[in-house]
Amino acid sequence: MRILHSRFEQGPAAIVIAMIRIGAGVVITTISTGKFADHAAEAMDFDRYGVPVPDFAVYAVGTIELICGLLLIAGLLTRPAAAALAVTLIGAIGTAGRVEGGSFNLGVAPALLVVMLLLLWVGSGRPAVDPILERHLGSQSPRRPGE
Repeated sequence: MRILHSRFEQGPAAIVIAMIRIGAGVVITTISTGKFADHAAEAMDFDRYGVPVPDFAVYAVGTIELICGLLLIAGLLTRPAAAALAVTLIGAIGTAGRVEGGSFNLGVAPALLVVMLLLLWVGSGRPAVDPILERHLGSQSPRRPGE
């Protein structure tokens, strides 16, 4: 399954990619907890940024960030998780970055976006669950005639 494949499965590059993936997952997961721990303040910020239905949006973004951050840490479904997080980061840059700027919204968020785009391109690295799942699913796929 191409979606699970990592461009770097062995050697130092695979380890560096995994470290970047895990580090980004920890940062994103930490950021997501604020959306639940201080929901009212986050909803007020989302409203100020012009996000529609801010109360719901905070929960939705927080849930996406939490789940996808944990997926990154595990190296499970890395590419889909990175794609979903890239969308939320573009939203953060386009809303909070536009309204209040700041080193987080116009510094950390774009840096994390670059990391998500990198993970979309290279996959999970190692260690990760994706390569294990890819091998398992590959061995389960039916053979076509002539193979």
